Amino acid sequence: MPDSIRITGGSLRAQPPHGRFGAGIAAALCIIGRILGSDAAHAQGAADEAGSVLDPVLTAATQLERPEVIAVTLTLGILCFAVVTSIMLVRTSRRLAETEAAAQDVIMAARAEADRVNALLRADPQVLVAWAAAADKPEIIGDTALVTGDHASHRLLNFGAWLAPDEARTMERLVARLRQRGEGFATTVRTRNDRPIEVEGHVIGGRAILRLKDVSGIKRELAEVTGRFHKQIEETEAMRTLVEALPFPIWARDEAGKLITANPAYAHAVDARDNIEAVNRGIELFDRSAREELFRAHEAAKAYAGRLPAIVAGARRTFDVLTFPTRRGSSGIGIEATEAESLRAEIKRMTQAHRRTLDQLPTGVAIFGSDQKLAFYNSAYRSLWDLDAAFLDNAPIDSAVLEQLRAARKLPEEQDFRLWKTQLHEAYRALEAREFTWHLPDGRTLRVVTTPNPEGGVIYLFQDNTKRLDLERRYDAMLKVQGETLDNLIEAVAVFGSDGRLRLFNPAFARIWKLEPGALREHPHIEAVIAWCHALSGDNPIWSALRTTVTAIDNREPVNGRIERRDGSAADCATLPLPDGATLVTFQDVTDSVNVERALRERNEALEEADKLKVDFVHHVSYELRSPLTNIIGFSHFLADPVTGPLTEKQREYLGYIQVSTNALLALINNILDLATIDAGAMKLNLGQVDIRATMEGAAEGVQDRLGQNNIALKIRAAPDIGSFVADERRVRQTLFNLLANAIGFSPAGETVTLSAQRLKDAVVFSVTDHGPGIPADMKDKVFDWFETHSLGSRHRGTGLGLSLVRSFVELHGGSVTLDSAVGRGTTVTCIFPLGQSEERTAA
Repeated sequence: MPDSIRITGGSLRAQPPHGRFGAGIAAALCIIGRILGSDAAHAQGAADEAGSVLDPVLTAATQLERPEVIAVTLTLGILCFAVVTSIMLVRTSRRLAETEAAAQDVIMAARAEADRVNALLRADPQVLVAWAAAADKPEIIGDTALVTGDHASHRLLNFGAWLAPDEARTMERLVARLRQRGEGFATTVRTRNDRPIEVEGHVIGGRAILRLKDVSGIKRELAEVTGRFHKQIEETEAMRTLVEALPFPIWARDEAGKLITANPAYAHAVDARDNIEAVNRGIELFDRSAREELFRAHEAAKAYAGRLPAIVAGARRTFDVLTFPTRRGSSGIGIEATEAESLRAEIKRMTQAHRRTLDQLPTGVAIFGSDQKLAFYNSAYRSLWDLDAAFLDNAPIDSAVLEQLRAARKLPEEQDFRLWKTQLHEAYRALEAREFTWHLPDGRTLRVVTTPNPEGGVIYLFQDNTKRLDLERRYDAMLKVQGETLDNLIEAVAVFGSDGRLRLFNPAFARIWKLEPGALREHPHIEAVIAWCHALSGDNPIWSALRTTVTAIDNREPVNGRIERRDGSAADCATLPLPDGATLVTFQDVTDSVNVERALRERNEALEEADKLKVDFVHHVSYELRSPLTNIIGFSHFLADPVTGPLTEKQREYLGYIQVSTNALLALINNILDLATIDAGAMKLNLGQVDIRATMEGAAEGVQDRLGQNNIALKIRAAPDIGSFVADERRVRQTLFNLLANAIGFSPAGETVTLSAQRLKDAVVFSVTDHGPGIPADMKDKVFDWFETHSLGSRHRGTGLGLSLVRSFVELHGGSVTLDSAVGRGTTVTCIFPLGQSEERTAA
């Protein structure tokens, strides 16, 4: 181990050690000191030198003892570590010095660059605004007076303070996009004092930079030119939009007259798909003659204005065409005048129609123009004043007309005619219509209305109110008469208004219901009137219907009914809706009529009961008489039979009388029974095919004895091929028999009875005609009743049941019977049997 080591002036100095080991250590320290004291360039050489020095030391160390060897090894290790550490420290220090020197150079260069850039920025007239990524407060560089006009930097970002509202909103939107999304922009704005400012927005180094620069020189001129260009573009686009939107055809031509531009309306007018096709194909709107006229104006570089026809969508249209020369051609527009022409014609027709209408009015109309000359008059005006048409057609002035009317004493007689005429002519300067009443010397009264004409002048309306005033006077007189009449009517009359209140009544109304006239004059409601009337009539459904009719709005059905009052009297109520919404109510005292009606009804009921008893009696007697009569007829036949025994001539004569009387009585009883059966609705028809000719001949055989007794001829008229029809043969024969018997009974001796039949499309018609005395008109409706018989001056005496049976049998077949007769002319009875009967028909 060395005795001591001292470091002086950055070098190691060792004190001389003792012995060989001390000398080796000293040599190593000297080498380290030289290394530390030298620079890096000599470090390698020092190391080599240390190696050469240590070699003998190491050689000497091999001669040392073990403890000494360990000590030397440790010492050498420490020395080596110290040497390596020293070397690294030196090298690090040297690199740090070199880095610091380089950094100082960069800083100096950056400062110089920043000063230069700042000088350049401030040299140009501009303002920079920078926003950091997370900062809201911007950094403003430059003089803000360049933009805002003052040095208040806070007004710079208040764009509305130095820009127009539209540009201010645009700047706010662009700056917001720049800061939020980093969208750059470049534009030019104008301040309120019309100074152009170039604005740019960029994102640099994480900062949003807004640059506002004054535009001057060529740039300013360029900006102004750009602004004008954009303005021209906008105006051009606006004009193009307007031209394309206009419904009128618009076109442009070049110097040669070729179509170069057209709008969609032009393309539509020429049936082209679009305006491009119309231009490319050169489709013309007008015909050849119109185009030649337009081309002449185009070649002469003159404007053209005229009305030309064209075919649009297959229809003929009229256009007002205007063309104007341009620098390199011409432009034109066609305004459709078809509707204008139609409207002009329609206005003309309407004017003529109005004139014709005014000419038909009963009111006199005269129209004077602003020059006070007569422009129009109707027939009523000329007839009212009886003026000469030639005079009126010459358009006389207003004063001339008045003078002529005054000379004919057809105007009101005024003391100061000039003042009166001046007041009348104030209508030419008036703004509103005025009305006058003229009382003419001939007794007429005119209503005169002067109306200012919007086009200048006056319209006179003359209405003859003479008849109207006369009618009003007569109407007033009639109202008085009607009032007196109403007050003296026996019927009770009341009129209720649409609001349900009593408007009018007569004294009979108050008297019949025992009401106070003073209370009725207060116009009570229908409810109150009904309540007052209940004291006499009680509750009656008619009152409810009356209330509904008076108060209803839509359903105002008339009410008719009778009210039975508690005192035994009765009143008929009737209502009538009036046109003005009111309701007329009348009450008529019918107590006497009701009493008479009751008596007549009771008498009628008694008569019906008696008639029923008569019918029942006839039915009963008929049935009771038939049985003994049958016995008498049977025994008379037995007596007439030779088997029974011989009879004397007198007995045989009397027996013949008995048989004739019993047969007549049996026929009468059968007729009564048939009528009773029909009346009871129990008779049935046995329908089948009836031979018309055979039935007529059968009925004629039944009356042969009567024909011989009365010396009467019978004619049967029917077509040979008349055929048959469906009916009850027995009842048809019985009908014809009764008709023939009745005709024979009323026919004088020597006359002829005619039985005829005719087949129609839907019926068979039988008729029996006689030449008897005829039937009076007042008896025609009675001849078909039961037991109605009248000789009418003939020898006929009947029971009055034959025609009743005829009508019943025919009606039972669904037919009808008619009677044609006149006094002294005979009678014709016609029976109509319908065709198409069913198999069986029952009496109703």
